[in-house]
Amino acid sequence: MLSLLPLLTEAEELDTLHHWKLEVSAMPGRALVADKWQSEWLKDRNNMAFDAKVSFRKLPQDSDAFAKDYGYPALSVGVRWQMNHGVTMHKPLSNSWRYIEEVDYDSKMGNIITLYGQFNRPVWQNNRWQVGYNLDFGVGYSHRKYNVENGIDNEMIGARWNIFFGMGANASYRVGKNWGLSGGVQFYHHSNGAMNRPNKGANFLSPYIGAFVLWDDDNKAEKHHTAQALSHNNKSSKEYGSPLYLQFDLSVGTRTLLEEWLYTQFEITPDKEGYRKADFKSYITYSLQTGLMYRYARRWASGIGTDICYGNYHKQLEKYNSYIGNEGKLSPWSVGIGIRHEAFYHRFSLAMSLGYYVYRNMGEWAKELEKPYYERIGLFYNIPGTKIKIGGQVKAHLTKADLTEFTISIPLSFHYSPF
Repeated sequence: MLSLLPLLTEAEELDTLHHWKLEVSAMPGRALVADKWQSEWLKDRNNMAFDAKVSFRKLPQDSDAFAKDYGYPALSVGVRWQMNHGVTMHKPLSNSWRYIEEVDYDSKMGNIITLYGQFNRPVWQNNRWQVGYNLDFGVGYSHRKYNVENGIDNEMIGARWNIFFGMGANASYRVGKNWGLSGGVQFYHHSNGAMNRPNKGANFLSPYIGAFVLWDDDNKAEKHHTAQALSHNNKSSKEYGSPLYLQFDLSVGTRTLLEEWLYTQFEITPDKEGYRKADFKSYITYSLQTGLMYRYARRWASGIGTDICYGNYHKQLEKYNSYIGNEGKLSPWSVGIGIRHEAFYHRFSLAMSLGYYVYRNMGEWAKELEKPYYERIGLFYNIPGTKIKIGGQVKAHLTKADLTEFTISIPLSFHYSPF
């Protein structure tokens, strides 16, 4: 079949790049099991998704320093229709579920439509091939969620609106001058960031295959010698320096209590009020994160920092802990230390951190489920004319969301200006 396609001749060697790209793909996926308990109630795991995205890529002739540092990545906006009717859940009678009564149907996950942005960085390329990786962030709307009528075993999705995160490896092949084929493997995740319960989250691993078309604004390709067009220097220019700076992150977050979910699911009988309920109270949290950061390249900065968090829900935690025989006073304060990293692309940045609690007293359930370490990941935007960044973060324990935050980030003694 490929022999019938309009392949380029050797004389028509692909020595051109294009700014714009439209790609469509099909993604047969499979839900991943997060722990031993999920393996008992997750039954059917296969899904199918269809994806369409439009990408824009800066080229060497655009003289963009950030684009050059990243090897001329593509920035995309996409939409994904995820058909999850093949993902079903059912809790049989088991000591794992305590007082839960088995229902006579399978809970379905439900379809999700997702709007997302993508950063796709090439790591190797020539005139025909490109190999790279991608990072995706977005928001999804789920047709179904946990409910007591027809989705009582659906621990994966507990809210209509969900946070979407994806990452993957990809490759593409230019079949013709302006079109080609693509493929790869993707991991993606939907959850509500602990803003509601349940919040096990839905994780999928999916191969994909797609096709794309390329074009330019002026309808003609910019011709460059291959080595010249694709060469790039991953080291930032020395003129930018590598300054040391102190960063303060002020965050306001929201969360529901995992302890309330566990108590109403597993610790009370069906005749008690609240048995397997679907509505959970939200609590406000506050945190101050500091970081001593070193920006050793235009696109990267790393450092170490502290994290102080306050959440006035400790009295509720004391109540739920007492129900299972764990008495004692708890504290609204948590203190942690950790390492931080931030990747910059013009006014946007992706911030990540890995922390360890030096003080946290949230009860026995928390000790068992949270571990002593935690992670943060967030997307930020630098406000024009200022050094201030605003963004959203999710704090998690071993990838399980603890809370979702709105954050204002303020650097001090920051002499570097990347714009």
